[in-house]
Amino acid sequence: MARNIQSLERAAAMLRLLAGGERRLGLSDVASSLGLAKGTAHGILRTLQAEGFVEQDPASGRYQLGAELLRLGNSYLDVHELRARALVWTDDLARASGESVYVGVLHQSGVLIMHHVFRPDDSRQVLEVGAMQPLHSTALGKVLSAYDPVAHTQAHEVEREPFTPRTVTDGTDFEAILGLTRARGWASDVEETWEGIASVAAPIHDRRRMPVGAVAVAGAVERVCGESGEPRPALVAAVRDCARAVSRDLGAGRF
Repeated sequence: MARNIQSLERAAAMLRLLAGGERRLGLSDVASSLGLAKGTAHGILRTLQAEGFVEQDPASGRYQLGAELLRLGNSYLDVHELRARALVWTDDLARASGESVYVGVLHQSGVLIMHHVFRPDDSRQVLEVGAMQPLHSTALGKVLSAYDPVAHTQAHEVEREPFTPRTVTDGTDFEAILGLTRARGWASDVEETWEGIASVAAPIHDRRRMPVGAVAVAGAVERVCGESGEPRPALVAAVRDCARAVSRDLGAGRF
């Protein structure tokens, strides 16, 4: 019988320890709880920290779980399940809004379109499933960056390309947009990525209230936005209702 790798067992034990009990633990706490020498515990913690599975508080020196675990947790939620849960609700949203509907997830420093419902008219359209969109300029990307710490980090690390004169590229201004997104629960893209196109997006959560994706409506600016230039309130409400419905189907409950 193959033997287990001791270092991996110890790393797994550390992650379980950090996942329960106190939010942050010091090196001595970790070492004594697992019966390890401080040097051994420190080496494993440094490796986990380098991989993003553990973070160290600069002020106290204590350790906690890192954002990379969120990415793994989101991957565990099968994207096919997310799409399956979204099918009916996104079809309803497309019919109600008269616009195209997209469901996107974080993938390789961008937004992967994993479901696309055509605008319900007779116009010629191209299926965009599998296409990538930027994090910093699209409504889907802003929502993911606002709610997902991994997406947030990646949005700040990548070059924020100015696709149009409206694209926000300054880091401080972009962070203000993410704060507004969290405050109101939705994001918009009014000609920031494509001239003449506007979109509205809201986050989708799982049973642990973790962000697993986002849903958006996109269409011509004159249809998506009102005279003020802002997205129409009824459309924003419809997108948020759709996101909540998909979230409930994923076990998020009422929120």
